[in-house]
Formats: sequence, C-alpha cells, structure tokens
Amino acid sequence: MSKLKKCWILFSTMMVISSTANSGYAILSVVVRNFVGKHHWITEEEMGDYIALVQGAPGSIAINMSMMVGYHVAGIWGAAAAVIGCAIPPLVIMLLVTAFYSAIIGNPWIKVFLHGMQAGVIAMLANLVLGLFRNATKEQKIYPLAIMAIAMAYSLLTDLSSILLVIGCILIGCAAYIIKLRKEKAGR
Repeated sequence: MSKLKKCWILFSTMMVISSTANSGYAILSVVVRNFVGKHHWITEEEMGDYIALVQGAPGSIAINMSMMVGYHVAGIWGAAAAVIGCAIPPLVIMLLVTAFYSAIIGNPWIKVFLHGMQAGVIAMLANLVLGLFRNATKEQKIYPLAIMAIAMAYSLLTDLSSILLVIGCILIGCAAYIIKLRKEKAGR
C-alpha cells in the first residue's frame, strides 16, 4: 500500500474517530480497535507503549495518539495527516457550540444527550482499561500488578502531583529492566 493511501486512511479514520468519540481516553479504545484490530498496522504491545507515552506527555491525548500512530504507519506525513484529521472535528464542533452556546445550554434534549454520551464514554474507558490490564499482566509478573496497586493508592489517597507518580513508575520500570538484564547476564 502506498504511503499516500496510508496517509488518506489515517486522515479519514482519525477524522471519523474524532467525530464520534468524545474524549481523549475514549478515543484510545477506538484507535486500538482500528489500527491494531482492523488494519493490523500496530501490535498490541506497541500500542500499549504508545498509550503509556501519550498519557505521560503534555497536551491532548487524542492529538498525541494521532501523532504516534500516524508516524508509526507513514512517517512524518502520516503524523501530519492523522493529527489534522483528529483536530478538524472538535475544532468545528467547538466553534459551533461556542457560537450557539446560550441558545442550546438550556435545552433539555441537549442535557439528555450529554448524559447519554457520558455513559457511552464510561463503557469505552472500561474497555480500554481492561485491554491495558490484560496487556500489562500478560507475562504474569508481579511487578506490573504492584505498580498498578501503588499507583492506584497514590491517586486515590494523595493530592500530590501526578508528575511524581509518572516519574516513580518510570524509575520502577527502569529498575525492573536493569534487574532483568542482570539476571539474564548472570544466567549465561
């Protein structure tokens, strides 16, 4: 498949995804379904790594994920196509909402619509979390479970910056990798 065709697929797919999913986290599960499941352009392991990177990076999760997927599939032009496709729908929708905000905010149908969207987003997030959990625990190692438990407790029980959590998880991951390398080296 040509790079131009891949760029078009990235652009159009991200535009559809961005039009129908209502948050960065909700978009992640749809991106996984499309680019891992449907197109097979990215493996589950690579996508798990991308999701971790995207969540720790500043900026919009949807835009960051578009950039990662686009670059992986078709280089810099793929990243540009995916980001533009992802950015256009929310830009247009927010321009319209902003222009007509005072007219629509009191509408009871709009309120029902927004509550329904929230329920759908929760289901999409649950699907994403389960997929990430399965991927992280695939090797049946104890340290991913320990990191998850510590991170969850940190998030629920403290008001400290999430940056500290990210840095701590990175350090634990690096330490686990170094230990693994030393064990492999000692086993030779």
